[in-house]
Amino acid sequence: MDPGNDTGTSAFLLMGFSEEPELQPLIFGLFLSMYLITVFGNLLIILAVSSDSRLHTPMYYFLANLSFVDICFTSTTIPKMLVNIQTQSKVITYDDCITQIYFFILFAVMDVFLLSVMAYDRFVAICHPLHYTIIMNPQLCGLLVLLSWIMCVLNSLLQSLMMLRLSFCTQVEIPHFFCELNEMLQLACSDTFLNNVVMYLAAVLLGGGPFAGILYSYSKIVSSIRGIASAKGKFKTFSTCASHLSVVCLFYCTMLGVYLSSAATQSSHSSATASVMYTVVTPMLNPFIYSLRNRDIKSALKRIVGVQVM
Repeated sequence: MDPGNDTGTSAFLLMGFSEEPELQPLIFGLFLSMYLITVFGNLLIILAVSSDSRLHTPMYYFLANLSFVDICFTSTTIPKMLVNIQTQSKVITYDDCITQIYFFILFAVMDVFLLSVMAYDRFVAICHPLHYTIIMNPQLCGLLVLLSWIMCVLNSLLQSLMMLRLSFCTQVEIPHFFCELNEMLQLACSDTFLNNVVMYLAAVLLGGGPFAGILYSYSKIVSSIRGIASAKGKFKTFSTCASHLSVVCLFYCTMLGVYLSSAATQSSHSSATASVMYTVVTPMLNPFIYSLRNRDIKSALKRIVGVQVM
């Protein structure tokens, strides 16, 4: 133990999903597969958008940013878990844990911001089609992404600095596969009131605010679609935002399900298992959702990989 460390401990133990040795190879293989699919799938989206001039539009610009953030999001937690399983060690140092918290919050909130920005893009495209290119100009698109990064960095920095004031005296076992902020606060032996206030306030402002923006955007989109006379026109218009709506539902529903299930069961291991949905499964499925029903993406992917994309 580091005598100069005010936290009272220099390392934590990530307990993961199971302590049974016979299950470790299965868990390792499953998460390695999902991680590789996530990385390669999102990399293909980024390559497709950057290499095809037809995809140099605001919608695909935001999609490429989302794919980059999803790669970083899963890379914050899964590689460390895989290394721990491979080395048969559950240890994560205090500094690494704080770093993991910082980047996890950064990319999770950035996901939320990008989804709200993409909803605004669809709102402008459907409700104000004649002014779309004027409103969604490259300067505005770049500014929206830049402001999102700045707000996410400041929030993550605040949450991480707030963690540094806490002490962890006795209990160092984290019943999770990564250093999750709420779990860490429950393990602290010093007063966490201020930390909880900051955490929930940030969740309301940075999580609820963008979600309200998404709901507003889609309420206007639905109103515009209802005003279209033909059924074919309605379907064609709705299809332009169907992929984004699917990703929004998947992300928010899985995240809401995690916290509702953890609150109902009061089991940290159940919460860890449920959190796989939005930390791993959602980023893995995003490339499939955006490519399966998108001809432009499929054409670009076909040129990259040289095979027919379904």
